[in-house]
Amino acid sequence: MRLLIDAGLSFREICRRLQAVGQDPQELDAVLISHEHSDHIAGLRQLTKKTKAPIYLTGMTRDAIDWKDLNPTIETFQAGQRIAIGDLEIDTFTIPHDAIDPVMFCVRWEGIKAGYVTDLGYMPDSIKHQIRGCDMLVLESNHDLEMLKVGPYPWFVKQRVMSRVGHLSNNAVSDFLEQDFDAKPRVLVLAHLSENNNHPEIARLGAQESLKRANATETRLVIASQKQVSEVFEF
Repeated sequence: MRLLIDAGLSFREICRRLQAVGQDPQELDAVLISHEHSDHIAGLRQLTKKTKAPIYLTGMTRDAIDWKDLNPTIETFQAGQRIAIGDLEIDTFTIPHDAIDPVMFCVRWEGIKAGYVTDLGYMPDSIKHQIRGCDMLVLESNHDLEMLKVGPYPWFVKQRVMSRVGHLSNNAVSDFLEQDFDAKPRVLVLAHLSENNNHPEIARLGAQESLKRANATETRLVIASQKQVSEVFEF
């Protein structure tokens, strides 16, 4: 089963990265879309033209996307619904973000649970509950607060990023890891790092210290890069 979550890169780059890990884009079984922001659907039009993979998304997100001249197979679900795609079971849940109907996911397969959670302004209890028991967790660590404050963004954009419907900061991730992390994930991937307002080593050091304080010494920490393919994780 080959499931692609979001399509925020160009179709060419999506193909390049899939091929780099030995996957054929034409063999995608489904594409799961979290919300309509451009950094999550930039390659979706070409993807629907070039492949036959059905698109799964909420009805409101579907209506917020321009499908002109396209005729993809679309499957809709409601936020909070558990859906089945092939032999995968996927829990969908609402996130606090400034999109029409944003959701994120926990994917289950043969006793393995993987969480994928980015694009959220803060970590509500509902999401903490959803991601408990993950064997692997991909979690946003978008910005360093001080870098954001002195960085190049206009003030209204900074306010949006720091808001409760913006993006998760390194500090918020550290607080979560120290106070609510269940230490079950074998792999924790920090993702969606801002190129302008964060640095991989800042995110890494903060999370490492928090994992130590939480006594989560068995969890392997990985920092995802926007520019290159990560390693392949096998469970």
